[in-house]
Amino acid sequence: MRFFSNYPAIPNRMTNPTDSIEFASLLCSRLCHDLLSPVGALNNGLELMADETDPEMRARCLELLTDSARTSANKLKFFRLAFGSAGGFGDAVPPHEARVAIEGMFATAGRVKVGWMVEEQLLDKLAAKILLNLALIAGDALVRGGQLDIGAETRPGVTEIVVRAEGPKVVLDPDLRAALAGTLPVEGLASRTAAAWMIRQLVLGAKGEIALSPPGEPVLLFGASIPTRA
Repeated sequence: MRFFSNYPAIPNRMTNPTDSIEFASLLCSRLCHDLLSPVGALNNGLELMADETDPEMRARCLELLTDSARTSANKLKFFRLAFGSAGGFGDAVPPHEARVAIEGMFATAGRVKVGWMVEEQLLDKLAAKILLNLALIAGDALVRGGQLDIGAETRPGVTEIVVRAEGPKVVLDPDLRAALAGTLPVEGLASRTAAAWMIRQLVLGAKGEIALSPPGEPVLLFGASIPTRA
C-alpha cells in the first residue's frame, strides 16, 4: 500500500459536531431511502399478483418479486455491516463477508466490477466499516459503471485501506468530498452526506488518517490508515 506516499493525508480538521440523535436520524433517512425502491417494488409486485390471472404475466411478476427481494436482502446485509454493529462476528469481521456484501450492492445493475485485494484472515470491525463505506461511495461515483478495486493490508500497528474507482464517467458529489475532507459545514450535513461524515469521524476518532485524490482526476482514490489496537 503506497497510497499515502502519493496523496498527502487530509489535515485533522473536524466538521462542527452535531447532535448524535440528529445524526442518527439522518443516517436512518439514508437507509430508508435506499430501501424504499426495492421494498416498494415488492409491494407493487404483490398487488399485481393478486389481480393477475394470466400465467405468463404471473411468472413475470414472480421474477420481479424475486429480484426485488434479492436486492432488499443484499442492501440489508450491506447496511448491517457498514452501519450497524455487525453482531455475531465478535471484534473482527471475515473479509469474505465484506466482499459478499459489496458485490451484492452492485450485482443487480451489473455495471460495476469488483476487484478484491484483501488477503487478511480477519479485519477489525472499525476497518471493515470504513472499507465498506468507502467502497459504497466510490462505487456510486461510477455513474456509467466501471472497475472498483478494494485493498486492505494490516502491518504491525496499522491497517491501511485503499479503494480505487475507474470508469467512463467518475463523479464524486462535491458535498461528499467535503464531508470526507472535513470541510463540510454543519448545515451541509444531510442524509446523503451522513455516511461520508461518519467515516471521517471514525477514522479521526481512532487517531488515523484519511486521504483522497484531487478533484478532476480520471481515477478516484480513497485511502485510510487506522492504528491497530495492541
